[in-house]
Formats: sequence, C-alpha cells, structure tokens
Amino acid sequence: MTPNRHKNAGRPTASDNDTVLDAVRDCVLAVGVRRTTMTDVARRAGVSRMTLYRRWPDVRSLVGDLMTREWIAVATGAIPAPRPGVGTRSRVVEGLVTGIEAFRAHPLFRKIVDVDPELLLPYVLDRRGASQEALLELLADALGEGHADGSVRPAHPGRQARSVLLIVQSFALSLRTMTDEDDAELTSAALLTELRTILERTLTP
Repeated sequence: MTPNRHKNAGRPTASDNDTVLDAVRDCVLAVGVRRTTMTDVARRAGVSRMTLYRRWPDVRSLVGDLMTREWIAVATGAIPAPRPGVGTRSRVVEGLVTGIEAFRAHPLFRKIVDVDPELLLPYVLDRRGASQEALLELLADALGEGHADGSVRPAHPGRQARSVLLIVQSFALSLRTMTDEDDAELTSAALLTELRTILERTLTP
C-alpha cells in the first residue's frame, strides 16, 4: 500500500504558524495590539483572512500565541548549559535573573507595556496563560534536578516552581516602578542583584 502523499495537505505546519506569528509581531511592533487587524496580519503573512480565522478567532488569540512563543524562547535561551562543578541551583538562579533582563528588554514586551498594558492584566490577576504553564513545567523540571543533586532545598516541585515564578514575575513586570536610577543602591542592576540573593536563599537547602 503506497503512503498517502496528501495526508497532511492543508494542515498548518510549524513553519506556517511562525510565518503568521512573525507577521503579528511586525504589526504589533509597528502600531500596537489595538490597532493591529486580521487584514494587516494576513497581508504581511501572505495568506488570506479566512486562513487566519480557521486557526485563530481574533487578533488577541494571535498575540497570545506570539507571546507564548517569544517568552518561552527568552526563558530557554537564558538557561546556562550544564558545566562541571556548577550545581543546578546556580544554573536556575542565573537563568532566572538573565531571563528577566532579556524579557524586560524584549521589543514585544516593551511595546505592550508602553501601548497595550491591559493585555497583560488577565495573566497577573485572573488566570495563568500558556507561557506561564510552560514556564512552570520548565521550572519544576529544573528544580527536580536540583533536588536530585542536592543543590536545591527539597520541596514539592510544583509548589516551589509556582512560588519562584511569583517572585520573578513581579520583578519582570514591576521592576521599573521600584527603581531610582539616580541612586546607585536602587538601580535596576542593584535590584536584580537583590533578586539573585532572594532566589539563592530560598532555594539553598
């Protein structure tokens, strides 16, 4: 029996999705979320509006998938590779602090905060988003490795991951409200150094 060469015909691929999400990113960076339309996205992506509507009901769902892709890329890119003599706790702490710096500098995050900050409120006040769920999974796995090598304080990994995410999320979203760049002890860098201390102390056995 010959394989059906058209079995996946018409099904969106990861590459197709990335093309659309790249188009959404370009639109949002140019005009913000509220002024982005499905027509704009379709034109930039080189697809029809109906193609978009078959996968996403509206611009906000598109932006939600875009944020998930971008934030997970930031998080995974911030985690240092394993090195001899370096315990998991040190890698987790370094990855979280580096990730916050990268997240706060990310053009998409900066645009949303400046133009459409209300888009972030549901994920702070009401519910977890897909990116938060993925980050919790990454954190729980990393903390579990730390439990195994003895570098992280033993605790329920899910509870510990949620607690750590609450800490780093507050720094990621609210750091600029607490900084005073004219005071060397209250700069962004100084507060991130304090975050490093907080994480080290809460995760040290």
